Amino acid sequence: MRSTTEFRRIRPLSVADYDRMGEAGIIDPDERVELLNGELLQMPPIGPAHSKATVTLYDEFRDRFRDRAVMRPQQPITLSDESEPEPEVVLPRQPAERYDDAHPTPADVLLVVEVADATLAFDRSEKLQAYARAGIGEYWIVNVQRRAVERYREPSCAEYQSVEVFGVDALVATGSLHGRRVSGSAAFHGAIAARTR
Repeated sequence: MRSTTEFRRIRPLSVADYDRMGEAGIIDPDERVELLNGELLQMPPIGPAHSKATVTLYDEFRDRFRDRAVMRPQQPITLSDESEPEPEVVLPRQPAERYDDAHPTPADVLLVVEVADATLAFDRSEKLQAYARAGIGEYWIVNVQRRAVERYREPSCAEYQSVEVFGVDALVATGSLHGRRVSGSAAFHGAIAARTR
């Protein structure tokens, strides 16, 4: 006789469920949670190194790409009916008004950046797979532990065909933003100038 646990299924949450939970106050607006693959995930607290990297990188991107993309720091993107992560920085296409009534979707997104310290293994596995499956064309992980930028491009199924790692002193080109380059050190120091080709 089979155990009843063999038939146990957990019903995944949808983005609509997630939104209703927020509206009902079940999820606090300041609570650090994300919806990924139908699961509500509790995210770890943001440490000082993570926070500094996020702020300086956002400032750098805002200065360099404001004519090409909308700057959205730590805001949701809707990958599917069951995934709505909140990357540290997402650069969707202009104009900003197109996101007044809906979050960006993969077709809108030029670049997604996750700043990874405590979440490094997760950002390289489940998060990466979700972005690749959704067709996000360019995904960066700012690896705070190793002071490097990992650039992932050419999504195919649940992985990326192109993977490159840049040190803190390298210039990282953005394939989706006409090859404009950002200094890797922008993620770790303030006021580092980015350059173009």
